[in-house]
Amino acid sequence: MSDTTRPSALGSTGASELFQLLRDGRPRTRAELATMTGLARSTIGLRLDALSALGLVGPFSDAVSTGGRPPSRVAMIPSARVVLGADFGAGHLTTALTDLMGQVLLSRHVELEIADGPEAVLTTMVAEADALLADLGRSRDDLIGVGIGLPGPVQFSTGRPVNPPIMPGWDGFDVPGWVRRHLDVPVLVDNDVNIMALGERSHAFAGTDHFLFVKVATGIGSGIISSGRLQRGAQGIAGDIGHVQIPRGAGIPCHCGNVGCLEAVASGPAIAATLRRSGRDVPGGKEVIDLVRGGDLDAIMAVRQAGRDLGEVLTACVNLINPSVIAIGGSMAQAGEHLIAGVREVVYSRSMPLATEHLSIVQSRAGDRAAIIGASMLAIHHALSPAAIDELAAAV
Repeated sequence: MSDTTRPSALGSTGASELFQLLRDGRPRTRAELATMTGLARSTIGLRLDALSALGLVGPFSDAVSTGGRPPSRVAMIPSARVVLGADFGAGHLTTALTDLMGQVLLSRHVELEIADGPEAVLTTMVAEADALLADLGRSRDDLIGVGIGLPGPVQFSTGRPVNPPIMPGWDGFDVPGWVRRHLDVPVLVDNDVNIMALGERSHAFAGTDHFLFVKVATGIGSGIISSGRLQRGAQGIAGDIGHVQIPRGAGIPCHCGNVGCLEAVASGPAIAATLRRSGRDVPGGKEVIDLVRGGDLDAIMAVRQAGRDLGEVLTACVNLINPSVIAIGGSMAQAGEHLIAGVREVVYSRSMPLATEHLSIVQSRAGDRAAIIGASMLAIHHALSPAAIDELAAAV
């Protein structure tokens, strides 16, 4: 039985479905809601009463009247509850609390090693969540959901990491189960590039239904949004473009065990290795970016070549899934237009003309906030679904 037809824990009011109309935050009169739904105003009133009892909906008082008593409008109350977003990297954790519209209220950043294992780093995440709640004067009772992004493959249906290469001890670990034992709310877990795709789209491309987000950092991956929905594939690894072989990578080993992967020649560490082979002292991707910003010609040329290599793979993606926007993010995007120029050079010249007629290839606009915004949106979409609102009501 679908979410829209199954019995509601709110009784026969169907308020959980009405709430979906109010999730955009726009105030509406009861008459407007009756017109939109085809329901009687008395029925709308009953459903709004049920939502008001949960604290999710309330009056909006600045409606303008042309004479007489001003019309009464209602809207979702974004501050009614909060959501925790958590973005884990190889050596960091960023946490944030957002309201129900995804607006970041407060965030924290700490250094940690993901290789320390799941219980150690998740314990830190819970402590950071409590600190954020305390700083906002909120409690765990105000928390309605948790969204987590991990730097490795995740089986989305279970929230368990699957053979993550830089996360020893995490394979198969029940992340949602462990977190829920400490923060008793729904917990959603996905890989970092998928949540970055959600965050970037929410932040800057909300009206774009065919969207590709590409992260270029220590690794390379992409998040695919098609027809307005994130595409994870059968096993959750859709968009893993970093391990597609490219001609220039012939014979170059990749940490995945194969040779010739895009990641082996175009990631931050790979670009640094290219410069080291020419005698430059470049430890990693951060130093590459510093050189590019300083106008170093060798570094600029290496980054642009990485963009061309990335463009080789993205050309196939453009012809296959036909996005209207490709956003390039991750730490190496800080190299600016040099990386993107290389991507554009190849994609625009080798893709089918119809596929590139209206294609924009741009730098991420959300920047380093893409992941935390996406983690929050992942939790919000679940926490405010009809089924979740029913579950919330049942606990009242």
